[in-house]
Amino acid sequence: MRKLNHLEASVLDATPTLFVGATLHTVEAGRPTAEAFLTYGSRIASVGTLEHCRARAAELSSRPCDVVDLDGAVVVPGFIDPHAHPLMYGQMMSWVDCGPDKAGSIPEIIELLRAAAETTPAGQPVRGFGYEQRNLAEARHPRKEELDQVATDREVYLMNASGHGGVVNSYTFELHGVTRDTPNPAGGEFFRDADGELTGELSDAACNILTGVDGVKVGHHGPNFHLADEPEEHLRQLRTAQQKFLEGGVTTIGDCQVSKREFDMYLRLAERDELKTRVSMYLLSHLLDEALVMGLHGQFGNAHLSFAGFKFYADGTLGGWTAYFPDGYVGDPCRTGQLYHEPADYAALIAKAHAAGLQTATHAQSPDAIEMVLDAIEAAQKQHPDADARHRIEHCGLPTPEQIARMARLGVYPVNQPQHYYNWGEGVTDAIGTPGERFNPLGEFRDTGLAVTISSDAPVADPKPLEAIQAAVTRITRRGHRLGADTLRITAEEALAAHTLNGARVLGLEDELGSISEGKRADFVVLGADPLGVDPEAIAGIPVLQTWVDGARQYLNASVPAAVNAVH
Repeated sequence: MRKLNHLEASVLDATPTLFVGATLHTVEAGRPTAEAFLTYGSRIASVGTLEHCRARAAELSSRPCDVVDLDGAVVVPGFIDPHAHPLMYGQMMSWVDCGPDKAGSIPEIIELLRAAAETTPAGQPVRGFGYEQRNLAEARHPRKEELDQVATDREVYLMNASGHGGVVNSYTFELHGVTRDTPNPAGGEFFRDADGELTGELSDAACNILTGVDGVKVGHHGPNFHLADEPEEHLRQLRTAQQKFLEGGVTTIGDCQVSKREFDMYLRLAERDELKTRVSMYLLSHLLDEALVMGLHGQFGNAHLSFAGFKFYADGTLGGWTAYFPDGYVGDPCRTGQLYHEPADYAALIAKAHAAGLQTATHAQSPDAIEMVLDAIEAAQKQHPDADARHRIEHCGLPTPEQIARMARLGVYPVNQPQHYYNWGEGVTDAIGTPGERFNPLGEFRDTGLAVTISSDAPVADPKPLEAIQAAVTRITRRGHRLGADTLRITAEEALAAHTLNGARVLGLEDELGSISEGKRADFVVLGADPLGVDPEAIAGIPVLQTWVDGARQYLNASVPAAVNAVH
Protein backbone atom coordinates (compact mmCIF):
# COMPACT_ATOMS: atom_id res chain seq x y z
CA MET A 1 0.00 0.00 0.00
CA ARG A 2 0.99 3.63 -0.39
CA LYS A 3 3.67 5.02 1.92
CA LEU A 4 4.04 8.79 2.39
CA ASN A 5 6.96 10.76 3.75
CA HIS A 6 6.78 11.80 7.37
CA LEU A 7 8.37 15.17 8.18
CA GLU A 8 8.00 17.71 5.37
CA ALA A 9 9.99 20.80 4.57
CA SER A 10 6.92 22.91 5.35
CA VAL A 11 7.38 22.37 9.09
CA LEU A 12 10.70 24.19 9.15
CA ASP A 13 8.97 27.46 10.01
CA ALA A 14 6.36 25.91 12.28
CA THR A 15 6.04 26.36 16.01
CA PRO A 16 5.47 23.15 18.01
CA THR A 17 2.13 22.97 19.79
CA LEU A 18 1.75 21.05 23.05
CA PHE A 19 -1.67 19.64 24.01
CA VAL A 20 -2.22 19.02 27.72
CA GLY A 21 -5.03 18.59 30.21
CA ALA A 22 -6.95 15.87 28.34
CA THR A 23 -7.71 12.19 28.69
CA LEU A 24 -5.90 10.90 25.62
CA HIS A 25 -6.88 7.65 23.86
CA THR A 26 -4.19 7.09 21.26
CA VAL A 27 -5.54 3.83 19.71
CA GLU A 28 -1.87 2.91 19.43
CA ALA A 29 -0.78 -0.62 20.27
CA GLY A 30 1.35 -0.68 23.40
CA ARG A 31 0.44 2.86 24.47
CA PRO A 32 -3.34 3.25 24.59
CA THR A 33 -3.21 6.39 26.77
CA ALA A 34 -0.77 9.23 27.31
CA GLU A 35 -0.40 12.40 29.34
CA ALA A 36 0.26 14.82 26.48
CA PHE A 37 1.09 15.07 22.78
CA LEU A 38 3.00 17.50 20.59
CA THR A 39 2.24 18.57 17.03
CA TYR A 40 4.75 20.12 14.63
CA GLY A 41 3.29 21.39 11.40
CA SER A 42 0.92 18.72 10.09
CA ARG A 43 2.42 15.85 12.12
CA ILE A 44 2.34 14.33 15.58
CA ALA A 45 5.86 14.94 16.86
CA SER A 46 5.66 13.33 20.29
CA VAL A 47 3.27 11.37 22.51
CA GLY A 48 3.89 10.53 26.15
CA THR A 49 4.69 12.37 29.33
CA LEU A 50 4.56 16.13 29.57
CA GLU A 51 8.30 16.20 30.24
CA HIS A 52 9.07 14.08 27.19
CA CYS A 53 6.90 16.23 24.90
CA ARG A 54 8.50 19.47 26.16
CA ALA A 55 11.96 18.04 25.53
CA ARG A 56 10.96 17.07 21.99
CA ALA A 57 9.59 20.59 21.39
CA ALA A 58 12.94 22.06 22.40
CA GLU A 59 14.71 19.75 19.93
CA LEU A 60 12.45 20.83 17.07
CA SER A 61 12.49 24.59 17.55
CA SER A 62 14.24 27.28 19.51
CA ARG A 63 10.91 29.06 19.85
CA PRO A 64 8.76 28.48 22.92
CA CYS A 65 6.06 26.01 22.03
CA ASP A 66 2.40 26.96 22.05
CA VAL A 67 0.37 25.18 24.73
CA VAL A 68 -3.28 24.18 24.37
CA ASP A 69 -4.90 23.26 27.67
CA LEU A 70 -7.92 21.07 26.91
CA ASP A 71 -9.29 21.49 30.41
CA GLY A 72 -10.32 17.91 31.13
CA ALA A 73 -11.72 17.08 27.69
CA VAL A 74 -11.09 13.75 25.91
CA VAL A 75 -8.97 13.35 22.77
CA VAL A 76 -9.25 10.51 20.26
CA PRO A 77 -7.85 10.13 16.74
CA GLY A 78 -9.80 11.76 13.94
CA PHE A 79 -12.69 9.50 12.99
CA ILE A 80 -12.35 7.81 9.62
CA ASP A 81 -15.50 7.13 7.61
CA PRO A 82 -14.34 4.76 4.86
CA HIS A 83 -17.74 4.41 3.14
CA ALA A 84 -19.85 7.50 2.52
CA HIS A 85 -21.30 9.59 -0.31
CA PRO A 86 -20.58 13.22 0.59
CA LEU A 87 -21.99 14.91 -2.53
CA MET A 88 -25.20 12.91 -2.33
CA TYR A 89 -25.40 13.68 1.40
CA GLY A 90 -24.98 17.40 0.74
CA GLN A 91 -27.66 17.24 -1.92
CA MET A 92 -30.07 15.47 0.46
CA MET A 93 -29.58 18.28 2.96
CA SER A 94 -31.25 20.66 0.50
CA TRP A 95 -34.27 18.32 0.24
CA VAL A 96 -37.13 17.81 2.72
CA ASP A 97 -36.18 15.62 5.67
CA CYS A 98 -38.92 12.99 5.99
CA GLY A 99 -36.95 10.74 8.32
CA PRO A 100 -38.20 9.22 11.59
CA ASP A 101 -37.40 12.33 13.62
CA LYS A 102 -39.68 14.38 11.35
CA ALA A 103 -42.51 12.08 10.29
CA GLY A 104 -44.00 8.84 11.60
CA SER A 105 -46.84 8.43 9.12
CA ILE A 106 -47.64 9.01 5.46
CA PRO A 107 -49.95 12.02 6.15
CA GLU A 108 -47.13 13.67 8.11
CA ILE A 109 -44.77 13.11 5.16
CA ILE A 110 -47.30 14.58 2.74
CA GLU A 111 -47.71 17.64 4.95
CA LEU A 112 -43.94 18.20 5.03
CA LEU A 113 -43.74 17.95 1.25
CA ARG A 114 -46.76 20.21 0.74
CA ALA A 115 -45.20 22.88 2.92
CA ALA A 116 -42.03 22.67 0.84
CA ALA A 117 -44.02 22.88 -2.41
CA GLU A 118 -45.52 26.19 -1.27
CA THR A 119 -42.07 27.80 -1.12
CA THR A 120 -40.51 26.02 -4.12
CA PRO A 121 -40.57 28.03 -7.38
CA ALA A 122 -43.18 26.91 -9.91
CA GLY A 123 -42.00 24.08 -12.09
CA GLN A 124 -39.17 23.08 -9.78
CA PRO A 125 -39.32 19.53 -8.39
CA VAL A 126 -40.16 18.80 -4.77
CA ARG A 127 -37.78 16.25 -3.27
CA GLY A 128 -37.81 14.51 0.08
CA PHE A 129 -35.72 11.78 1.67
CA GLY A 130 -35.25 9.55 4.66
CA TYR A 131 -38.48 7.59 5.15
CA GLU A 132 -38.26 3.87 5.99
CA GLN A 133 -41.58 2.26 5.17
CA ARG A 134 -41.52 -0.30 7.97
CA ASN A 135 -41.09 2.48 10.53
CA LEU A 136 -44.18 4.33 9.32
CA ALA A 137 -47.54 3.87 11.05
CA GLU A 138 -48.89 2.34 7.84
CA ALA A 139 -45.84 0.03 7.47
CA ARG A 140 -45.79 0.58 3.70
CA HIS A 141 -44.49 2.89 0.99
CA PRO A 142 -46.57 5.94 0.09
CA ARG A 143 -48.38 5.64 -3.25
CA LYS A 144 -48.21 7.99 -6.21
CA GLU A 145 -51.79 9.14 -5.53
CA GLU A 146 -50.70 10.31 -2.08
CA LEU A 147 -47.79 12.25 -3.56
CA ASP A 148 -50.28 13.77 -6.01
CA GLN A 149 -51.65 15.63 -2.97
CA VAL A 150 -48.34 17.51 -2.91
CA ALA A 151 -48.37 18.58 -6.56
CA THR A 152 -49.80 17.54 -9.90
CA ASP A 153 -47.88 20.06 -12.03
CA ARG A 154 -44.31 19.19 -11.12
CA GLU A 155 -42.14 16.23 -10.20
CA VAL A 156 -42.36 14.97 -6.63
CA TYR A 157 -39.76 12.42 -5.53
CA LEU A 158 -39.50 10.87 -2.08
CA MET A 159 -36.27 8.90 -1.69
CA ASN A 160 -36.28 5.86 0.56
CA ALA A 161 -33.80 5.70 3.45
CA SER A 162 -31.94 2.94 1.62
CA GLY A 163 -30.97 5.45 -1.08
CA HIS A 164 -31.84 2.90 -3.75
CA GLY A 165 -35.16 4.26 -4.93
CA GLY A 166 -38.38 5.64 -3.53
CA VAL A 167 -41.73 6.97 -4.71
CA VAL A 168 -42.78 9.51 -7.36
CA ASN A 169 -46.07 11.22 -8.16
CA SER A 170 -48.21 10.61 -11.25
CA TYR A 171 -46.85 13.69 -13.02
CA THR A 172 -43.33 12.24 -12.94
CA PHE A 173 -44.46 9.08 -14.71
CA GLU A 174 -46.46 11.10 -17.25
CA LEU A 175 -43.52 13.42 -17.91
CA HIS A 176 -41.23 10.50 -18.70
CA GLY A 177 -43.77 8.39 -20.55
CA VAL A 178 -43.93 5.58 -17.99
CA THR A 179 -47.18 3.62 -18.06
CA ARG A 180 -48.40 0.33 -16.67
CA ASP A 181 -47.12 -1.28 -19.87
CA THR A 182 -43.60 0.13 -19.63
CA PRO A 183 -41.15 -2.77 -19.14
CA ASN A 184 -38.82 -2.76 -16.18
CA PRO A 185 -35.28 -1.69 -17.09
CA ALA A 186 -32.41 -4.10 -16.55
CA GLY A 187 -31.41 -3.72 -12.93
CA GLY A 188 -34.49 -1.85 -11.75
CA GLU A 189 -38.25 -2.00 -11.25
CA PHE A 190 -41.39 0.10 -11.58
CA PHE A 191 -43.54 -1.50 -8.91
CA ARG A 192 -47.14 -2.45 -9.61
CA ASP A 193 -50.09 -3.52 -7.50
CA ALA A 194 -52.13 -6.70 -7.86
CA ASP A 195 -54.09 -5.13 -10.73
CA GLY A 196 -50.92 -4.19 -12.61
CA GLU A 197 -51.21 -0.47 -11.88
CA LEU A 198 -48.09 1.57 -11.09
CA THR A 199 -47.85 2.26 -7.35
CA GLY A 200 -45.32 5.05 -7.69
CA GLU A 201 -42.50 3.06 -6.11
CA LEU A 202 -39.36 2.57 -8.18
CA SER A 203 -35.92 1.16 -7.49
CA ASP A 204 -32.38 1.13 -8.80
CA ALA A 205 -32.19 1.46 -12.62
CA ALA A 206 -35.81 2.65 -12.80
CA CYS A 207 -34.50 5.88 -11.25
CA ASN A 208 -32.99 6.64 -14.65
CA ILE A 209 -36.15 8.62 -15.31
CA LEU A 210 -34.94 11.06 -12.64
CA THR A 211 -31.21 11.09 -13.25
CA GLY A 212 -30.94 10.38 -16.96
CA VAL A 213 -28.94 7.44 -18.25
CA ASP A 214 -25.69 9.12 -17.27
CA GLY A 215 -26.85 9.35 -13.66
CA VAL A 216 -27.56 5.70 -12.96
CA LYS A 217 -24.91 3.54 -14.57
CA VAL A 218 -26.52 0.17 -13.99
CA GLY A 219 -25.47 -1.69 -17.16
CA HIS A 220 -24.89 -4.12 -14.34
CA HIS A 221 -22.21 -1.88 -12.84
CA GLY A 222 -24.42 -0.49 -10.10
CA PRO A 223 -26.51 2.60 -9.43
CA ASN A 224 -25.49 6.20 -8.98
CA PHE A 225 -28.42 8.18 -7.61
CA HIS A 226 -26.88 11.64 -7.65
CA LEU A 227 -29.24 13.96 -9.45
CA ALA A 228 -27.54 16.61 -11.55
CA ASP A 229 -27.39 20.23 -10.41
CA GLU A 230 -25.31 23.15 -11.63
CA PRO A 231 -21.60 22.85 -10.68
CA GLU A 232 -21.75 25.77 -8.24
CA GLU A 233 -24.73 24.18 -6.52
CA HIS A 234 -22.86 20.88 -6.27
CA LEU A 235 -19.90 22.71 -4.74
CA ARG A 236 -22.22 24.31 -2.19
CA GLN A 237 -23.65 20.88 -1.40
CA LEU A 238 -20.17 19.40 -0.98
CA ARG A 239 -19.09 22.24 1.33
CA THR A 240 -22.22 21.74 3.42
CA ALA A 241 -21.63 18.01 3.66
CA GLN A 242 -17.97 18.49 4.55
CA GLN A 243 -18.97 20.72 7.45
CA LYS A 244 -21.31 18.04 8.78
CA PHE A 245 -18.55 15.43 8.65
CA LEU A 246 -16.24 17.76 10.58
CA GLU A 247 -18.99 18.45 13.14
CA GLY A 248 -19.16 14.70 13.73
CA GLY A 249 -15.39 14.48 14.20
CA VAL A 250 -14.72 12.87 10.81
CA THR A 251 -11.36 13.86 9.35
CA THR A 252 -11.07 11.29 6.51
CA ILE A 253 -13.75 10.03 4.13
CA GLY A 254 -13.78 7.13 1.70
CA ASP A 255 -16.16 8.22 -1.06
CA CYS A 256 -17.51 4.93 -2.38
CA GLN A 257 -19.47 6.22 -5.36
CA VAL A 258 -17.29 8.50 -7.46
CA SER A 259 -18.31 9.24 -11.02
CA LYS A 260 -16.87 11.99 -13.21
CA ARG A 261 -19.23 14.43 -11.47
CA GLU A 262 -17.87 13.76 -7.98
CA PHE A 263 -14.27 13.71 -9.22
CA ASP A 264 -14.76 17.10 -10.86
CA MET A 265 -16.31 18.60 -7.73
CA TYR A 266 -13.46 17.39 -5.50
CA LEU A 267 -10.89 18.83 -7.88
CA ARG A 268 -12.70 22.18 -7.96
CA LEU A 269 -12.94 22.28 -4.18
CA ALA A 270 -9.26 21.41 -3.83
CA GLU A 271 -8.26 24.08 -6.35
CA ARG A 272 -10.06 26.65 -4.19
CA ASP A 273 -8.25 25.38 -1.09
CA GLU A 274 -11.60 24.47 0.46
CA LEU A 275 -11.08 20.73 0.91
CA LYS A 276 -10.75 20.50 4.69
CA THR A 277 -11.25 16.76 5.16
CA ARG A 278 -9.25 14.01 3.51
CA VAL A 279 -11.01 12.09 0.74
CA SER A 280 -10.06 8.71 -0.74
CA MET A 281 -12.05 8.15 -3.94
CA TYR A 282 -13.45 4.84 -5.16
CA LEU A 283 -14.52 5.20 -8.79
CA LEU A 284 -17.64 3.42 -9.99
CA SER A 285 -16.76 0.23 -11.81
CA HIS A 286 -18.09 1.31 -15.20
CA LEU A 287 -15.00 3.56 -15.36
CA LEU A 288 -12.55 0.67 -14.92
CA ASP A 289 -11.53 0.31 -18.56
CA GLU A 290 -11.12 4.07 -18.99
CA ALA A 291 -8.98 4.23 -15.87
CA LEU A 292 -6.73 1.40 -17.00
CA VAL A 293 -6.26 3.05 -20.40
CA MET A 294 -5.23 6.22 -18.55
CA GLY A 295 -2.68 4.25 -16.55
CA LEU A 296 -4.38 4.22 -13.15
CA HIS A 297 -2.62 1.08 -12.00
CA GLY A 298 -2.55 1.87 -8.29
CA GLN A 299 -3.30 4.47 -5.68
CA PHE A 300 -2.21 8.05 -6.25
CA GLY A 301 -2.90 11.55 -4.96
CA ASN A 302 -1.88 13.75 -2.08
CA ALA A 303 -2.64 13.85 1.62
CA HIS A 304 -6.08 15.39 1.08
CA LEU A 305 -7.40 13.96 -2.19
CA SER A 306 -6.45 10.55 -3.50
CA PHE A 307 -7.65 7.73 -5.74
CA ALA A 308 -7.99 4.49 -3.82
CA GLY A 309 -9.72 1.90 -5.99
CA PHE A 310 -13.01 0.83 -7.58
CA LYS A 311 -16.55 0.39 -6.29
CA PHE A 312 -18.60 -2.57 -7.52
CA TYR A 313 -22.11 -3.79 -6.80
CA ALA A 314 -23.00 -7.43 -6.24
CA ASP A 315 -26.64 -6.97 -5.17
CA GLY A 316 -29.08 -4.36 -3.89
CA THR A 317 -30.17 -3.26 -0.44
CA LEU A 318 -31.87 -4.95 2.49
CA GLY A 319 -33.79 -1.77 3.27
CA GLY A 320 -35.21 -1.64 -0.23
CA TRP A 321 -35.61 -5.44 -0.51
CA THR A 322 -33.36 -5.51 -3.58
CA ALA A 323 -30.55 -7.53 -1.97
CA TYR A 324 -30.45 -10.95 -3.63
CA PHE A 325 -32.43 -13.73 -1.91
CA PRO A 326 -33.27 -16.20 -4.68
CA ASP A 327 -35.88 -18.01 -2.55
CA GLY A 328 -37.73 -14.76 -1.91
CA TYR A 329 -38.23 -12.54 1.12
CA VAL A 330 -40.19 -13.69 4.15
CA GLY A 331 -42.00 -10.36 4.01
CA ASP A 332 -42.79 -10.79 0.30
CA PRO A 333 -42.01 -14.19 -1.29
CA CYS A 334 -42.52 -12.70 -4.76
CA ARG A 335 -39.47 -10.45 -4.34
CA THR A 336 -36.01 -11.92 -4.80
CA GLY A 337 -33.86 -8.83 -5.27
CA GLN A 338 -31.12 -8.99 -7.86
CA LEU A 339 -27.51 -9.57 -8.67
CA TYR A 340 -25.92 -6.80 -10.72
CA HIS A 341 -23.66 -9.21 -12.59
CA GLU A 342 -23.61 -12.75 -13.79
CA PRO A 343 -20.99 -14.43 -11.58
CA ALA A 344 -18.59 -15.08 -14.47
CA ASP A 345 -18.81 -11.47 -15.67
CA TYR A 346 -18.21 -10.16 -12.16
CA ALA A 347 -15.25 -12.49 -11.67
CA ALA A 348 -13.70 -11.19 -14.88
CA LEU A 349 -14.02 -7.59 -13.69
CA ILE A 350 -12.46 -8.35 -10.32
CA ALA A 351 -9.67 -10.26 -12.01
CA LYS A 352 -8.95 -7.30 -14.29
CA ALA A 353 -8.79 -4.83 -11.39
CA HIS A 354 -6.80 -7.18 -9.15
CA ALA A 355 -4.23 -7.93 -11.86
CA ALA A 356 -3.63 -4.19 -12.23
CA GLY A 357 -2.98 -3.89 -8.47
CA LEU A 358 -6.23 -2.06 -7.77
CA GLN A 359 -8.23 -2.38 -4.57
CA THR A 360 -11.92 -3.23 -5.03
CA ALA A 361 -14.85 -2.42 -2.76
CA THR A 362 -18.00 -4.41 -3.56
CA HIS A 363 -21.46 -3.72 -2.18
CA ALA A 364 -22.87 -7.10 -1.09
CA GLN A 365 -25.55 -7.84 1.50
CA SER A 366 -26.97 -11.35 1.04
CA PRO A 367 -25.09 -14.63 1.50
CA ASP A 368 -25.45 -15.40 -2.22
CA ALA A 369 -23.99 -12.03 -3.21
CA ILE A 370 -21.17 -12.32 -0.69
CA GLU A 371 -20.36 -15.80 -2.01
CA MET A 372 -20.06 -14.40 -5.54
CA VAL A 373 -17.62 -11.77 -4.29
CA LEU A 374 -15.48 -14.27 -2.40
CA ASP A 375 -15.40 -16.68 -5.33
CA ALA A 376 -14.18 -13.89 -7.62
CA ILE A 377 -11.51 -12.67 -5.21
CA GLU A 378 -10.25 -16.18 -4.54
CA ALA A 379 -9.95 -16.85 -8.29
CA ALA A 380 -8.16 -13.54 -8.85
CA GLN A 381 -5.73 -14.28 -6.01
CA LYS A 382 -4.90 -17.70 -7.43
CA GLN A 383 -4.04 -16.12 -10.77
CA HIS A 384 -2.11 -13.15 -9.33
CA PRO A 385 -1.24 -13.70 -5.64
CA ASP A 386 -1.14 -10.50 -3.59
CA ALA A 387 -0.98 -10.85 0.18
CA ASP A 388 -1.88 -7.17 0.69
CA ALA A 389 -4.65 -6.57 -1.86
CA ARG A 390 -7.15 -5.49 0.83
CA HIS A 391 -10.27 -6.11 -1.21
CA ARG A 392 -13.37 -4.91 0.62
CA ILE A 393 -16.98 -6.01 0.98
CA GLU A 394 -19.20 -3.00 1.64
CA HIS A 395 -22.07 -3.44 4.13
CA CYS A 396 -21.51 -7.22 4.26
CA GLY A 397 -24.77 -7.48 6.12
CA LEU A 398 -25.49 -11.20 6.37
CA PRO A 399 -22.41 -13.34 5.75
CA THR A 400 -22.55 -16.92 6.97
CA PRO A 401 -20.03 -18.03 9.62
CA GLU A 402 -18.28 -20.05 6.92
CA GLN A 403 -18.01 -16.95 4.73
CA ILE A 404 -16.57 -14.94 7.60
CA ALA A 405 -13.86 -17.57 8.06
CA ARG A 406 -13.22 -17.50 4.32
CA MET A 407 -12.90 -13.71 4.38
CA ALA A 408 -10.26 -14.03 7.08
CA ARG A 409 -8.30 -16.55 4.98
CA LEU A 410 -8.48 -14.34 1.88
CA GLY A 411 -7.66 -11.09 3.68
CA VAL A 412 -10.99 -9.51 2.68
CA TYR A 413 -12.16 -6.57 4.80
CA PRO A 414 -15.84 -6.07 5.73
CA VAL A 415 -16.92 -2.43 5.97
CA ASN A 416 -20.04 -2.19 8.12
CA GLN A 417 -22.57 0.44 9.20
CA PRO A 418 -24.04 -0.16 12.67
CA GLN A 419 -26.33 2.84 12.18
CA HIS A 420 -28.19 0.74 9.61
CA TYR A 421 -29.47 -1.56 12.32
CA TYR A 422 -29.88 1.35 14.71
CA ASN A 423 -32.20 3.09 12.22
CA TRP A 424 -34.11 0.14 10.77
CA GLY A 425 -32.84 -3.14 12.15
CA GLU A 426 -36.40 -4.39 12.73
CA GLY A 427 -37.00 -4.04 9.02
CA VAL A 428 -34.34 -6.64 8.26
CA THR A 429 -36.07 -9.25 10.40
CA ASP A 430 -39.40 -8.27 8.81
CA ALA A 431 -37.81 -8.85 5.41
CA ILE A 432 -35.95 -12.11 5.91
CA GLY A 433 -37.00 -13.44 9.32
CA THR A 434 -34.83 -14.33 12.32
CA PRO A 435 -31.56 -14.56 10.32
CA GLY A 436 -31.87 -10.78 10.14
CA GLU A 437 -30.97 -10.56 13.83
CA ARG A 438 -27.35 -11.26 12.78
CA PHE A 439 -27.31 -8.18 10.54
CA ASN A 440 -23.80 -6.68 10.66
CA PRO A 441 -22.30 -9.42 12.89
CA LEU A 442 -19.39 -7.36 14.22
CA GLY A 443 -18.64 -9.67 17.13
CA GLU A 444 -18.32 -12.63 14.77
CA PHE A 445 -15.87 -10.70 12.59
CA ARG A 446 -13.77 -9.90 15.65
CA ASP A 447 -13.83 -13.47 16.94
CA THR A 448 -12.62 -14.75 13.57
CA GLY A 449 -9.71 -12.32 13.54
CA LEU A 450 -11.10 -9.88 10.99
CA ALA A 451 -10.58 -6.17 11.58
CA VAL A 452 -13.94 -4.60 12.37
CA THR A 453 -14.49 -1.40 10.39
CA ILE A 454 -17.30 1.13 10.91
CA SER A 455 -18.65 3.73 8.52
CA SER A 456 -21.84 5.77 8.03
CA ASP A 457 -22.88 5.29 4.39
CA ALA A 458 -24.08 8.93 4.55
CA PRO A 459 -26.70 9.94 3.51
CA VAL A 460 -28.23 6.57 4.54
CA ALA A 461 -27.12 7.59 8.05
CA ASP A 462 -25.70 10.86 9.28
CA PRO A 463 -21.91 10.98 9.72
CA LYS A 464 -22.07 10.68 13.50
CA PRO A 465 -19.32 8.26 14.55
CA LEU A 466 -20.31 8.35 18.21
CA GLU A 467 -23.82 7.19 17.29
CA ALA A 468 -22.31 4.38 15.20
CA ILE A 469 -20.01 3.39 18.06
CA GLN A 470 -22.94 3.27 20.49
CA ALA A 471 -24.91 1.07 18.07
CA ALA A 472 -21.95 -1.29 17.69
CA VAL A 473 -21.57 -1.60 21.46
CA THR A 474 -25.27 -1.95 22.37
CA ARG A 475 -27.01 -3.23 19.19
CA ILE A 476 -30.07 -1.32 20.44
CA THR A 477 -32.20 0.12 17.65
CA ARG A 478 -33.82 3.53 17.45
CA ARG A 479 -37.08 1.84 18.54
CA GLY A 480 -35.45 0.33 21.62
CA HIS A 481 -34.99 -3.28 20.53
CA ARG A 482 -31.74 -5.18 21.04
CA LEU A 483 -30.89 -6.96 17.80
CA GLY A 484 -29.46 -10.47 18.10
CA ALA A 485 -27.21 -12.17 20.61
CA ASP A 486 -24.68 -10.42 22.83
CA THR A 487 -21.91 -12.21 20.91
CA LEU A 488 -22.61 -9.87 18.00
CA ARG A 489 -21.67 -6.82 20.08
CA ILE A 490 -18.18 -5.36 20.43
CA THR A 491 -16.60 -3.30 23.18
CA ALA A 492 -16.29 0.46 23.16
CA GLU A 493 -12.51 0.14 22.75
CA GLU A 494 -13.00 -2.11 19.74
CA ALA A 495 -15.59 0.21 18.26
CA LEU A 496 -13.30 3.22 18.65
CA ALA A 497 -10.54 1.36 16.80
CA ALA A 498 -13.09 0.31 14.16
CA HIS A 499 -13.87 3.96 13.39
CA THR A 500 -10.26 5.14 13.47
CA LEU A 501 -7.29 2.83 12.93
CA ASN A 502 -9.20 0.08 11.16
CA GLY A 503 -10.82 2.67 8.91
CA ALA A 504 -7.34 3.87 7.98
CA ARG A 505 -6.28 0.29 7.31
CA VAL A 506 -9.03 -0.40 4.76
CA LEU A 507 -8.02 2.82 2.98
CA GLY A 508 -4.36 1.75 2.99
CA LEU A 509 -3.44 4.71 5.19
CA GLU A 510 -2.68 3.16 8.57
CA ASP A 511 0.92 4.44 8.43
CA GLU A 512 -0.44 7.98 8.17
CA LEU A 513 -3.74 8.05 10.02
CA GLY A 514 -5.94 6.34 12.55
CA SER A 515 -3.99 6.72 15.80
CA ILE A 516 -2.26 9.46 17.74
CA SER A 517 1.27 8.24 17.09
CA GLU A 518 4.58 9.91 16.46
CA GLY A 519 5.08 10.68 12.77
CA LYS A 520 1.42 10.36 11.80
CA ARG A 521 -0.80 13.17 10.59
CA ALA A 522 -2.07 15.46 13.34
CA ASP A 523 -5.74 14.52 12.92
CA PHE A 524 -7.66 14.30 16.18
CA VAL A 525 -10.98 15.06 17.85
CA VAL A 526 -11.72 16.71 21.19
CA LEU A 527 -14.78 15.27 22.95
CA GLY A 528 -16.85 16.44 25.89
CA ALA A 529 -16.85 13.03 27.63
CA ASP A 530 -15.08 9.70 27.41
CA PRO A 531 -16.70 7.16 25.04
CA LEU A 532 -14.75 4.43 26.83
CA GLY A 533 -15.96 5.54 30.25
CA VAL A 534 -19.62 6.57 29.99
CA ASP A 535 -22.62 4.25 30.00
CA PRO A 536 -22.71 2.68 26.51
CA GLU A 537 -26.21 4.04 25.89
CA ALA A 538 -24.87 7.59 26.45
CA ILE A 539 -22.04 7.47 23.87
CA ALA A 540 -24.07 9.03 21.05
CA GLY A 541 -24.83 12.05 23.22
CA ILE A 542 -21.19 12.99 23.78
CA PRO A 543 -20.53 16.39 22.17
CA VAL A 544 -17.77 16.83 19.61
CA LEU A 545 -15.97 19.97 20.77
CA GLN A 546 -13.21 20.36 18.19
CA THR A 547 -11.95 18.62 15.06
CA TRP A 548 -8.32 19.04 13.96
CA VAL A 549 -6.85 18.09 10.58
CA ASP A 550 -3.11 18.39 9.83
CA GLY A 551 -2.59 20.20 13.10
CA ALA A 552 -5.16 22.90 12.25
CA ARG A 553 -8.52 23.24 13.93
CA GLN A 554 -11.21 22.85 11.28
CA TYR A 555 -14.26 22.74 13.55
CA LEU A 556 -15.07 24.44 16.84
CA ASN A 557 -18.31 23.74 18.67
CA ALA A 558 -19.87 27.04 19.67
CA SER A 559 -20.66 25.62 23.11
CA VAL A 560 -17.01 24.91 23.93
CA PRO A 561 -15.92 26.60 27.19
CA ALA A 562 -13.37 29.32 26.61
CA ALA A 563 -10.74 27.44 28.64
CA VAL A 564 -10.74 24.57 26.15
CA ASN A 565 -9.82 27.00 23.36
CA ALA A 566 -6.95 28.65 25.16
CA VAL A 567 -3.55 28.72 23.48
CA HIS A 568 -0.78 29.93 25.80
